[in-house]
Formats: sequence, structure tokens, C-alpha cells
Amino acid sequence: MPQRIGLFGGTFDPPHVGHLVTAVNVRHALQLDVVVLMVANEPWQKAGSRPITPAIDRLAMVEAAVAEVKGLVAGRAEVDHGGPSYTADTLALVADEYPGADLFTIMGDDAASGFLTWHRYEEVALRSSLVVVDRPGAPVELPQGFDWVHVEVPHLDVSSTDLRTRVVDGRPLDYLVTDSVLDVIRDRGLYRERGE
Repeated sequence: MPQRIGLFGGTFDPPHVGHLVTAVNVRHALQLDVVVLMVANEPWQKAGSRPITPAIDRLAMVEAAVAEVKGLVAGRAEVDHGGPSYTADTLALVADEYPGADLFTIMGDDAASGFLTWHRYEEVALRSSLVVVDRPGAPVELPQGFDWVHVEVPHLDVSSTDLRTRVVDGRPLDYLVTDSVLDVIRDRGLYRERGE
């Protein structure tokens, strides 16, 4: 039974090599038993900003991305729960499933700098260690009053926004997403319409 569990939440629309590099490096640095790439059902902070690919498709892509990666698993709890996704709720679910486990909430520097906007952020800080992924040479201002664990990972300038546009434009995604994710995108006809 895993005792050190990392929770790396996101929209993953689509999941790309930057997400995998982050998860693998944090797992190694903090000696985590597993890192769960938790797919947000309704990413409430992005609601209305753009169309979001259906959660079941995003989950399929994450499952494909981590299938061959030791220590990484796709998380479907927020998709199964339905409605808006809140990390505080997810941590409570994971804590119930794995009593006594040490939980780590992994976030990029942009998410960490906006941590005080998170729903019930105090609960997130109480239930887990807060991990911020640092990019080399890119310091970030973090909210005071929390114990932040810093993990430096290689900076790969890959964005999900650019990847969605690449599909629309017919440009290659090779080496930006895994072949298995590319297969899901093609099989399900994702991102073909501009604005998706």
C-alpha cells in the first residue's frame, strides 16, 4: 500500500511530455511511492475561458500517457465524482482510501503563486505537503505562511494550448505528446475544431 502519494491535478487537455517530466522528477526527488495525475472533471478556474474537452476523453489520454511509466497512475476520482473539481475534496477521498499516507499536492509555479484563490486552500495545506515545481532561472513569488517544498525540474516549453492549435493547423505533435496520447487524439478526433 503506497505511503507517500503525490497528487498532480490538472485539466490535461492534452497531457504532454512536460506533465510527465514533472511527475517523474517530483516522484524521484521526494521518493514518492506513486504520483496520481488527477484529471479535473470541471476545472472551475478555467470555466468559461474556453471549451474544455470532455473529461472522459482527457482521462483516456492521461491513462494512455502513464500506462508504461512506473510510479505514475491516472486519477479518475474527480471524473467519477462529477461536478466542479476541488483539490480539498480529492485529498479527503485519497486520505480515506489510504489512511496514514503522506500526501503531497504538486503544482506548477503559476498555480502555486495563485494558491490563495483555490477553493478551501487552507484544507489543502492541512491535508498535504505543498510542492511547487520550480523552473531553472524562473523564481516565483509564493504566498507566505505555508511550508513549500521546492522541486526543480527541467523546463520544457510545451503548452496544451499550442498543442490544440497544432492539431487544428495540421502541424505535428510528435515528441510533444507520447505516441499513445497521439493515438487517442486521432482515434477520438479531438481538437479538430478551432477554439477547442
